[in-house]
Amino acid sequence: MLQESLLSLKDDMVAFIAGHGLRRVPAYVGDEVATVLWDDEANPDSWKDFVETAKAAGAPFLTMSEVVLKKEDLEFLIEELRETAFPDEDSAAVEEAQSLAPYVGRVGYIQLGFANQGIVVLHENTTEWYERYRQLLDSLEDYGDIILEDEDADDES
Repeated sequence: MLQESLLSLKDDMVAFIAGHGLRRVPAYVGDEVATVLWDDEANPDSWKDFVETAKAAGAPFLTMSEVVLKKEDLEFLIEELRETAFPDEDSAAVEEAQSLAPYVGRVGYIQLGFANQGIVVLHENTTEWYERYRQLLDSLEDYGDIILEDEDADDES
């Protein structure tokens, strides 16, 4: 999606879900739960099909979660990227993270979900800037994994 914020989409979702007589549970479904991801990126209104499918499946409720970019989260990301890029504290990754500042306070990710036969079916909407934010965060996790692997190798010597 080329949107800068998903707030109006969230408002539409809330109204549409209520209009179908479903309840919303404020919950995020994480990786530890068996899930299937709804895959219809070509259709920008696929979330409506998702809600209608949940109702047809007899789901009594949908989970709904959103992520708003917080100033302190962005500051943490920038600081961590600076530490990993030392001595080049103005690396491309740091500059890219700093370029996300205009999106502070905006909704960048929405997850809808419903349980069906032991799995949770998920629908996700993201903005491009949020996907880049997640990639930068993931790069920090990958960097931490490399350091831990190097320390484990040193311990075995």
